[in-house]
Amino acid sequence: MSKKQPRGMNRRGFVKICMTALAAGAQSLALARPKGQYKAYQRSLLIDEVQRPLRAADLLVGENYIFHYPYVTTPCFLVNLGAPAKPQVELRTEAGDSYRWQGGVGPNAAIVAFSAICAHKMTHPARAVSFINYRHERVRFQDKRRRASEGSQLIHCCSEKSVYDARNGARVLGGPAKQPLAAIQLAYDESNDNLYALGTYGGEMFDKFFAKFAARLQLEYLTSDVDRQVGAKTEVTPLDRYCKTRILC
Repeated sequence: MSKKQPRGMNRRGFVKICMTALAAGAQSLALARPKGQYKAYQRSLLIDEVQRPLRAADLLVGENYIFHYPYVTTPCFLVNLGAPAKPQVELRTEAGDSYRWQGGVGPNAAIVAFSAICAHKMTHPARAVSFINYRHERVRFQDKRRRASEGSQLIHCCSEKSVYDARNGARVLGGPAKQPLAAIQLAYDESNDNLYALGTYGGEMFDKFFAKFAARLQLEYLTSDVDRQVGAKTEVTPLDRYCKTRILC
């Protein structure tokens, strides 16, 4: 005589619902991986200066923010553009590899992140000074043909005058840089307004960066392990508080 099935949900149904919920949660947290030149790293929660999870709502429009990813000594820009940043057509690295920028994240798809290491001579923000900055306001620059031009929401490197378009995957608008800044893949969690860094895509320059600046990075970050990856959290700081001096051009 067969046993009667108990009322309500059976074990198989319960497991199925749990798996569906987990899958939905994962989809809400992570974007689809970019095609081409994508490299996954440790998923790191962005936190503020008092070690609380950073909320997307805390990011002021047009403010320069710095965090370190995917390594403890590699700075990145985090910017709230104030308007949706749509996915870009294919971009190319200096080596000719193509990739597609994924656009912004957050409630208004306006939050973007890029490596703050200039793609020309690797100028980058340091504690003493930063020659590379995000400029939300309208500024003048020379385009790739050395013609006078103007634009806003640009990342401008004053060392050699390379200019990158933060609204369009940090593509090069002017100066000697041969490729866009490497992009940081972000994920946004709608349930708590938190942001995560997941990986990079585009032209990484980290190996060259470590080889060129290892001695100074060891002193500045008080570590001999300059290529150590960040852990489960990485701190976000306004650039004005991170650097003593910002050079604008």
